[in-house]
Amino acid sequence: MASNYYFAIVLSAVLLLVLPTLSFGELVQEQPLVLKYHNGQLLKGKLTVNLIWYGTFTPIQRSIIVDFINSLSTTGAALPSASAWWKTTEKYKVGSSALTVGKQFLHPAYTLGKNLKGKDLLALATKFNELSSITVVLTAKDVNVEGFCMSRCGTHGSVRRGSGGARTPYIWVGNAETLCPGQCAWPFHQPIYGPQTPPLVAPNGDVGVDGMVINLATLLAGTVTNPFNNGYFQGPAAAPLEAVTACTGVFGSGAYPGYAGRVLVDGASGSSYNAHGANGRKYLLPAMWDPQTSACKTLV
Repeated sequence: MASNYYFAIVLSAVLLLVLPTLSFGELVQEQPLVLKYHNGQLLKGKLTVNLIWYGTFTPIQRSIIVDFINSLSTTGAALPSASAWWKTTEKYKVGSSALTVGKQFLHPAYTLGKNLKGKDLLALATKFNELSSITVVLTAKDVNVEGFCMSRCGTHGSVRRGSGGARTPYIWVGNAETLCPGQCAWPFHQPIYGPQTPPLVAPNGDVGVDGMVINLATLLAGTVTNPFNNGYFQGPAAAPLEAVTACTGVFGSGAYPGYAGRVLVDGASGSSYNAHGANGRKYLLPAMWDPQTSACKTLV
């Protein structure tokens, strides 16, 4: 069963409706957020991330994603860094997950069409069905996927290696630039619900792809800490709150529904970010739940 990523805007709208009805006493008595460990396998050690580019992506768009993945396990970037963000995953049953980009498959011909269903994602995900790997299917801005925008911005799940073989994880993330940027590229686009605050400037100048980075970061963290629906999560296994989805909409300190929090701003471009990455890249990464503090941890 895949784990769907419900993005910030829907949750923000719900919270805006609920919070005014709560008294101060009820708010301060709120219990700490806890993701329960369900005794299942986690992904640790060296992991290869294979990429399938379905549809049209420019070389610059591909490099933004590739640099981001490599940033997670590359030291040396200025702080706060993407690798420092990723290190929080080590606290989930202590052990590190080192990600490196492996094979890439360009699929610009749209041979499965521009309206994909779940079975199409599975078919694409089985192309690189290797042990110690994660297959990431990335769909272009003119590709609609079943459930995209309405309930999810991406998903993660697993496929089996042959009949009865071991399961290997996969991720799907879509480019929402033209289909639903207000849902799946926030805070780089005004939300469709809630306060209409001005959007942040995307750190790499691409609303769709910078939004994909947020969703990919969310799903990579969910994949290594809950790869087969029996790792760390809260709530029902079919729609769990995971390492990052438990902290939806939080990017910096002081965040609240409709406000991403205090983040860094590039003096030259005016873009917003909270993490330095490989090749001089900057990224905006969501908060991640920290098992040691039972709280959502931000980089800034």
